[in-house]
Amino acid sequence: MKYTPDEVIQYVQEEDVKFIRMAFCDVYGKQRNVAIMPTELPRAFEYGIAIDASAIPGFRTGHRSDLFLRPNADTLKELPWRPQHGRVAHMFCDILHPDGTPFASDTRAILRRAAEHAGKQGCAFRFGTEMEFYLFKLDQNGEPTKEPFDHAGYMDVAPDDRGENVRRDICLTLERMGILPESSHHESGPGQNEIDFRYADPISAADNAILFRSVVKAIAAQNGLWADFDPRPLPDWDGNGMHINLSAARNGADLSPLDLIPGLLAHSRDVTLFLNPTADSYARLGRDKAPLYISWSEENRSQLLRIPAASGRFRRLELRSPDSTANPYLAFALLIYACLEGMEQGLPMPEPADLDLLEADPETLHRFEHLPRNLEEAARIAWESAFIREHVPEQILRSYSPGSGR
Repeated sequence: MKYTPDEVIQYVQEEDVKFIRMAFCDVYGKQRNVAIMPTELPRAFEYGIAIDASAIPGFRTGHRSDLFLRPNADTLKELPWRPQHGRVAHMFCDILHPDGTPFASDTRAILRRAAEHAGKQGCAFRFGTEMEFYLFKLDQNGEPTKEPFDHAGYMDVAPDDRGENVRRDICLTLERMGILPESSHHESGPGQNEIDFRYADPISAADNAILFRSVVKAIAAQNGLWADFDPRPLPDWDGNGMHINLSAARNGADLSPLDLIPGLLAHSRDVTLFLNPTADSYARLGRDKAPLYISWSEENRSQLLRIPAASGRFRRLELRSPDSTANPYLAFALLIYACLEGMEQGLPMPEPADLDLLEADPETLHRFEHLPRNLEEAARIAWESAFIREHVPEQILRSYSPGSGR
């Protein structure tokens, strides 16, 4: 349901909401918030709530450290795992300077501008994520361990799959928040799980990805567990990916996934820093169905881009390189711009790679360009990319550079 500011205030009064989390993300996609009381809502909607930008990584603004959070009323959601007496609600916020101008490093605003830019060209994009995570046990002091919650395998069932009830609670919680999962199952690694989402508009899909991480961690904690989204938490097992499914329509007519491929492949190396932003991200790429080479094919899971078997409005393009440490706002924005550029410039369609790249011999692999092999290489490519410099503010680019103090 979409609310107006007046409807939010009325809802808070009628539903015994005592705390409102003013939520936003830092440049890395980590959710942060400040909680306000209901009496502060009118001020929040009109003026915003001040925060100290100097204390947030990537938000330093020089000698003036104040920024303001102004909530988006249409993002109101109750947090169902919080107490029912004295309920807690949540809204995503715009980040503004004291004079009301947008803050350049607000990545949610960057995605909004990308979607608006596409809209001016008659294009509407849709995104859905497939997010993987491990469930680990806690030690006697309540600290996370690397001991998996179970030792089940891909799509196993209970009792081997001990995460079944945890996933059930996660999906039911998301449903109560108006976020619709498509499916859930045990993944290949011990204690590893996956939940997939129905596609949505870019902002909603990115908001859902951010909220998903919070819900998973909260439900895991309620079950005495630790949810780990790191790209490769167990060195001998599969890493955690965040596969991104995308599709687009122009003037109301669905585009073919093939229309999106040239631009995405052309800029795949440029955007890798923002899809795989940690050193551990590169321990995942090229292993266990995680792609390393720049290629596409139908259905083939060893490719960077694949077109899963589907028909009609369910036909999408799947990008398999991102992991869950990516900021979805930045990731989706860059993918939109890459797709649009490919179509605008009429970039040629590469031939499909109809072979298993994970099993191919070195001579075959030598024919393919590859993604950056480490964080330093990815940062250098992004820094030298005219495409990245056009769409990513320099302050954010500097924040992603190795040694930036992330």
